Order: sequence, then structure tokens, then C-alpha cells
Amino acid sequence: MGLYGILAFHVSQRSHEMGVRMALGATGARLIRMVLGHGFALVGLGLATGIACAFALTRLLGQLLFEVEPTDPGTFVSVSVFLAVVTLLACLVPAWRATRVSSADARHSE
Repeated sequence: MGLYGILAFHVSQRSHEMGVRMALGATGARLIRMVLGHGFALVGLGLATGIACAFALTRLLGQLLFEVEPTDPGTFVSVSVFLAVVTLLACLVPAWRATRVSSADARHSE
């Protein structure tokens, strides 16, 4: 929900710019890629930070886990894939809304 809120706010703040881009010939696919890129950049930064912290705390984690290695690659990969899917789902609604901004509405919103 947090990522969806951030991206929805980001799209609403940039609606004027997106309307101008649409008026100048940008396609809906280009706007969707722009919003998805922003969302995946945020999640990528969070994943990199989280994985680095997890590896740094492996000694503490090793004492708390049973029958699982602290640096189990399957766990790290599955969590990363899960977060990528959740990011895609959280980005789709704001990205779709970005393609629905008309240039006339964006011009009058300021």
C-alpha cells in the first residue's frame, strides 16, 4: 500500500507533465514505462539495502534460524521475485491513470 500511495501521489503531481507529453506525441506505453521505472527504482534501492543489511546481520540470524542457512539463496531470490510482482501490481493502477490524463485537463489543472 505504501508503494501504491507514493506512486499515485507521484503521478498526480506530474499530471501536467504527462498531459504535455501526451500532447507532444508520447504513447501510453511510454508513460507506463516511466511510472513502472520509477516504482522499480524505489524497490530496487530497498532490496539492495535490505539484502546488504541481511548479509551484515548473518551472525545474529544464524542463531535464530533453525534448519535454514542465514544466507540461503532461495530465500533471497524468492523474496526478491515476490517484491517484484507486488511492485508490478502496485504500479499498474497509477501507470494506467497516467495514460488517461488528457492534455486539456492537464493544462487547466495549474
